[in-house]
Amino acid sequence: MGTDLPKQYLTLGDRTVLEHSLAALCILETLAGVVVALAENDPYWPGLAPELPCPLFTAPGGAERAESVLHALDVLRLHAADDDWVLVHDAARPCVRADDLRSLLTALHDDPVGGLLAVPVRDTMKQATDDQRCAGTVDRRRLWHALTPQMFRLGMLHAALHTAQAAGAMVTDEASALEYAGYWPRLVEGHADNLKITRPEDLALAEFYLRQQNRLMGRL
Repeated sequence: MGTDLPKQYLTLGDRTVLEHSLAALCILETLAGVVVALAENDPYWPGLAPELPCPLFTAPGGAERAESVLHALDVLRLHAADDDWVLVHDAARPCVRADDLRSLLTALHDDPVGGLLAVPVRDTMKQATDDQRCAGTVDRRRLWHALTPQMFRLGMLHAALHTAQAAGAMVTDEASALEYAGYWPRLVEGHADNLKITRPEDLALAEFYLRQQNRLMGRL
C-alpha cells in the first residue's frame, strides 16, 4: 500500500477500513457476536474501541490467515455452539453490500456445508509459464472469484482448519479448508464491488463504492 500504517487502519471518510467492515456486518439482525483477530501488540486497535450492537471479542492473529481464523474460532467456542453459523470476513473488504450479506444467509441457512460470496469470472483467463508467457487460455465458464464473508458451521470449520493445518496443507481461505476435508461449499453470487483493498488505487475505488452506498457518514 506504500504506507507504514496497516491497510485496515487507513481511513475512508471519517472511519477506518476496519470500522467500515465491522459496520457492514452489523446490519445483520441475527449477528450474536464479533471476534477481531489482531496482531500481537497492535498499537492501533485501542484507539478505535467501536461500539457494536453485539459482544465484541479479540483474538491473537497468526502468521497465516488460517491460523488467525482458528484463534478467533477458539474464542467463539467459549460463547457459541458447534452448530452455530460463523461468518469469516476480511477486514480489508469494507464495501460488502447489505443485500449480499442477506442473500448469503438466506441461501445457506439450511445448507449442510455452507459456502461463500463469489462472482463469476468475466475476463479471459490465461495460464502462464514460469517466464510469464501465455501457455494457454483457461475455460472461464466454471471459474469464480472467491469473496468474503464465507459462512460455515463453527464446529465443522474449526475441524477442517485444524485438519488442514496438522497436515501442512496450503489453504488460502475457509472454503479451501472445507474442500480439503472433502466438502463442496456452495457459491453464492455477490457483487464485484466487494473488493479487497490491496493496492493504493483500491482505497479511492473503495471510497467511491461506499459513497454509492451512502456509507461514508457517521461512526460505529
